[in-house]
Amino acid sequence: MLLKLEVLEAIKRGEITLQFRRWTRPSVKAGGTLKTRIGLLRIGSITEMSPDDVTAADARRAGFGDVADFRRWLDTMKQGPLFHRIEVSYLGPAPQS
Repeated sequence: MLLKLEVLEAIKRGEITLQFRRWTRPSVKAGGTLKTRIGLLRIGSITEMSPDDVTAADARRAGFGDVADFRRWLDTMKQGPLFHRIEVSYLGPAPQS
């Protein structure tokens, strides 16, 4: 799951706690971690849903001003058969490999 640096920084600050993705198949697992440029993210619950079911609260938690902003972003994303709501949080620096 690729995330822009400004999104990663907002996750680190706790301002973003959700992400949405259209996938052929999920690339992260609930309860797992994701190594990023800013450190490790915790992947919380992953819920398959319809984009039509995204609430205003969900949109704000994902960093959008409102559902209309979310829908404009969604229109720019690639199409995929699966749409998921993914809870994310910052864990800390990634261990050195």
